[in-house]
Amino acid sequence: MSKILIRGAKVLGGEPQDVLIDGATIAEVGAGLSAEGAEVVEAGGKVLLPGLVDLHTHLREPGREDSETVLTGTRAAASGGYTTVFAMANTFPVADTAGVVEQVYRLGQEHGYCDVQPIGAVTVALEGRKLAELGAMHESAAGVTVFSDDGKCVDDAVIMRRALEYVKAFGGVVAQHAQEPRLTEGAQMNEGIVSAELGLGGWPAVAEESIIARDVLLAEHVGSRVHICHLSTAGSVEIVRWAKSRGIDVTAEVTPHHLLLTDELVRTYNPVFKVNPPLRTERDVLALREALADGTIDIVATDHAPHPHEDKDCEWAAAAMGMVGLETALSVVQETMVDTGLLDWAQVADRMSVKPAQIGQAKGQGRPVSAGEPANLTLVDTEYRGSVDPAGFASRSRNTPYEGRELPGRVTHTWLRGKATLVDGKLT
Repeated sequence: MSKILIRGAKVLGGEPQDVLIDGATIAEVGAGLSAEGAEVVEAGGKVLLPGLVDLHTHLREPGREDSETVLTGTRAAASGGYTTVFAMANTFPVADTAGVVEQVYRLGQEHGYCDVQPIGAVTVALEGRKLAELGAMHESAAGVTVFSDDGKCVDDAVIMRRALEYVKAFGGVVAQHAQEPRLTEGAQMNEGIVSAELGLGGWPAVAEESIIARDVLLAEHVGSRVHICHLSTAGSVEIVRWAKSRGIDVTAEVTPHHLLLTDELVRTYNPVFKVNPPLRTERDVLALREALADGTIDIVATDHAPHPHEDKDCEWAAAAMGMVGLETALSVVQETMVDTGLLDWAQVADRMSVKPAQIGQAKGQGRPVSAGEPANLTLVDTEYRGSVDPAGFASRSRNTPYEGRELPGRVTHTWLRGKATLVDGKLT
C-alpha cells in the first residue's frame, strides 16, 4: 500500500496539520510533513476524525436482501464516514447461532468497505422465551460481545437477568430495546397532543422508561453491563442519569433522528416519519441534546433501518417502522450539536467513534489520530451545505426523512486501515 499525505486537515477540529499514512498505519502527524513518495490529499481545512463506529445498524442480510445487503449497507457506511458497524440480529434466519453470526462476519470481511461486527440475539428467534447460544456466538470467529433482540424488547425480567448474568462471564453487554409490549399494543406514534388530534394510537413514554428503570436495577443487582438502544424521552434521560449517579454500569445511545425530528411531522401522515421508538416532542428532543452534550447519553447510533419502497409507500398504519441513517448521521449531528455549540468536533469523535468502539470492543477502532495508530479515518467538509438526495445513496433503500432538506457537512474521504473506501465523495 502506498503512502498517503493528508495535508492541512483540522484534526478533531483543531489547528491544521498534516497526517501521513504508511500502509495500514498512521506514520506521523505534524506540520509541514514531507510528501515525498506519497499520494497527497489536500484537506484544505476539512475536519479529520477517527473512523466512525455505529453500534446499531440493520444490514438485513440474510433474508431481506430486498432492503439491504452487507455489501450495500457497508458501502452506505463508508459513504457516511463509518469504518465499523455492528449488525443487528433481526435477520431471517435470526442471528441467534454461531453459524449465522459467522456468515455475516465473513460477508463483511469479503466486501471490505468497513468492518462488520455481528450482534447476537439474546433469545432464540427473538421470541423472548429461551436464551440463544450466547457463549457459542462469543467463541465463534465473529467474537460477538454485544447481544440484542432489537426490534423486540426482552420483556421477561427473568430472561433479562439470566442474559445479564451470562454475558458478565466474558465481559459482554446486553443492548435493550426498551419497549413494554403491553403498553404499546396498537401504537402508531408518540402518545400526546398530536396523537390525540390525529386519532392515532399513542405510544407512551412510560413504555420505554419502565423497562429502562427495571433493567438498570437488574444490571446493578447482577453487576453486569446494560446498554440502552435508541433512548428517546426526557424521562429516560433522567433514569439513566440517576443510574449513573449510583455507579450502575449502563450506557445509552440516541439516534440522529431523535435529535432533530419531532412528532409534529406525523401530521403529514408520511410513513417516512414512522419509526420505533416514535418521534417524540420538542421537549424530549432538547433533553436528548443536553444529555448527549453532558455525557448522560454516551453515543450516537444510527439505527439504520432500510426498507423497500413498497413497505413505506403505503398508508400510515400498514407502513414498516424505520429510517435509513448511515449516510446522513454526521450531518444531522453537526446540525443539532456542533452548529448549536453543544459539542465540538473532538466531542463528536468521542460520541461517534471512541465510545461506541469501547462499548462494542471494536479492536483498532475509535483510536486517537496519532502516530502508530491504525489508519481508520474520516475527512469531513464541514463548510458544505446541500439538500439530501436519496437517489445518490449507496444504501439499497431510500426511506430517509431528510429528502430535500438542507443539511451541513459532507464526508469526502474514508480510510479503512489505510485503504481509501471513499475518495472525493465517491466510493472506490
